[in-house]
Amino acid sequence: MRIFMKLFKSLLVAPATIGLLAPFSTFAGEANLNDISKYSNLEHLDLANAFVNDEPKNNSLLAGGEGLVDSGSSDGGFSQTTTASFSVDAVLGAIDGNASATTGQGEETGFDFQFNIGLSTSFTGEDSLDIAIDNGSATASPIGAKMGFDTGTSLVVDGVTYSFPVGGATMVVGDATDVSATYTGACTYSAFTDTTLDDCGTGNSIGAGGKGVAASLGYAFDSGFSIAGGISSPTTEIVGDDADLYGLNVAYSTDSYGVAVGYAIDDGGTGAETTTWGLNGFYTFDLASLSVGYETSETGGTDSSGYFVGLSFSEVGPGSVNVGAATTGLFADSVTEYLIYEASYSYPVNDAMTITPGIFIEETAGDDLTGVAVKTSFSF
Repeated sequence: MRIFMKLFKSLLVAPATIGLLAPFSTFAGEANLNDISKYSNLEHLDLANAFVNDEPKNNSLLAGGEGLVDSGSSDGGFSQTTTASFSVDAVLGAIDGNASATTGQGEETGFDFQFNIGLSTSFTGEDSLDIAIDNGSATASPIGAKMGFDTGTSLVVDGVTYSFPVGGATMVVGDATDVSATYTGACTYSAFTDTTLDDCGTGNSIGAGGKGVAASLGYAFDSGFSIAGGISSPTTEIVGDDADLYGLNVAYSTDSYGVAVGYAIDDGGTGAETTTWGLNGFYTFDLASLSVGYETSETGGTDSSGYFVGLSFSEVGPGSVNVGAATTGLFADSVTEYLIYEASYSYPVNDAMTITPGIFIEETAGDDLTGVAVKTSFSF
């Protein structure tokens, strides 16, 4: 473990510098610089005819981007309700005991990044059209895969959703979105790894994903109760012959405690149907918050289950600490059960930058995996 301790110390200093450099050099290679430069080239600015009666024409280039649309636009500018958010995540770390096709069992060190853009527009003040655009490292290293980083150096649309009110409820429809888009969970734990520790061990029920197009409807009562449901299909044919996914969620929460229940049915298409129940909850003490989760599923007459427990300390020096353990999946009674443990410390350097060092140990049928990493997150 000495090599990991030395690496861990060096990672505390290096990630911020490395995280700033790598994503932007990759993104620059994907940008069309000719299209960008035309807005800074005077040959493309008709300054003499940019104004009529001292008012700006549609083809002028104005501060705020109003001129970055063609003259055929109805108002000559971007919607005032459109916002954009950007984030960059970088991780540097190593895994010992990782199985590799080239190196076999042993230590592997890797660096990964991901770059995300979120675009949001409202048309009524109560609705929201959201588009997610992602890119990342060409391929994920073992540490990047464990952290769930996006891959692919080209910018890719990762989801398009539209949310709007239906009476007092909220409806979310879209492509590459989740059945649980309107669900309410009862979990205060912040996972370091992208494993069953995420969603408090209930990622198949309360955190149910999607298979393509999806619709989710949720309603929150003033009393603290909420109810939601959703459906997703791998094709544009909702409730068809494909492997559709259905889900329901009921939750109750206060400032100091909460509980949530989720139910999901994956009809399996031509395969066996899987039903899953999930339960999670939290209770906040003066010092920390305890989160727990339990999930059980049935497929073709075989029952499997898994569990999670985690502690979150919100004020430890300048940051917060999360320590958790969970089964690595859902296991039948007749098979060997494996666990994953993790601990992390997250502290904000400023409003736009957060550094999170952490360590995890994952049990496997072969050598256990031991990983240490530092994640640096930028938002702007």
